Amino acid sequence: MEQIVGVKVRKSLKVYTYLTNKFNVARGDLVVVETDRGVTTGTIVFGPVEVESAQQGMRKLIRIADDEDLSIIEKNTKKEEEAFKVCIECIEFRRIEMKLIDVEYMLSGGKAVFYFTANGRVDFRDLVKDLARRLNIRIEMRQIGVRDESKMVGGIGPCGLVLCCNQHLHSFEPVSIKMAKDQNLIMNPQKVSGLCGRLMCCLSYEQATYDELWMSIPKIGRKLITPEGEGKVVSLDIKGQKISVYINDEIKVYDLTVLRDLNKDLIEEEKKKQSIENSEIMESLLKQEEIEKE
Repeated sequence: MEQIVGVKVRKSLKVYTYLTNKFNVARGDLVVVETDRGVTTGTIVFGPVEVESAQQGMRKLIRIADDEDLSIIEKNTKKEEEAFKVCIECIEFRRIEMKLIDVEYMLSGGKAVFYFTANGRVDFRDLVKDLARRLNIRIEMRQIGVRDESKMVGGIGPCGLVLCCNQHLHSFEPVSIKMAKDQNLIMNPQKVSGLCGRLMCCLSYEQATYDELWMSIPKIGRKLITPEGEGKVVSLDIKGQKISVYINDEIKVYDLTVLRDLNKDLIEEEKKKQSIENSEIMESLLKQEEIEKE
């Protein structure tokens, strides 16, 4: 058996898994780890968890952060502030269409990662030369998306709480406009979008419940059988479990449970169509996420 922990690397956008390397650690501990960018510090956000066998090539914790590491972090924080100002000056001088988001110094202090957003690809070769000459360190430029920007910078969402992506979300789930429609939300971009300008991540929280409900509810415009005969669905009240049907030149409201028993075949047909539609939408969203990562 081996023990693993989840580590949120300093200023990183994701949680990475590490072997404990026999260190006695707990959630909230500051540890030193190696990443693709270099050696840095991170906070344990889950674990330790015992597993029968870890993934091949999984990295190990280097050590538990000590007073010397904390001192280095404090010094690097000041360097990051200065490097941020220098980079802004260089960007303006070169007139590069990019927005600097943050700067992260590796624990050794010999390398810095500059996070930025931009519309499309950016030629930052001259910028890297300027920064390397003025700061005398190795430079890495990393372009991130608008959702990653919100996760890194943070802020207050429309709900009045700290952004989910900045507080507890370890990764982004695909979100579609269909989710907003399924939940009967107002199709106003300001109402369904977060600070990043994309659809709010919280739309996915209750979507599984709505998917299940919609599988047992005929869609608006469909014909169905009522106790008074055949009618047409004109509106739905999902929370109240009521359905409005146009029948005999008037609109009548029925309890959904009553109509379910009368329209079993129609509901089964709706379930199959809904399942296929959900699969197609999810596949499309995953492809879009892969394109954005590239």
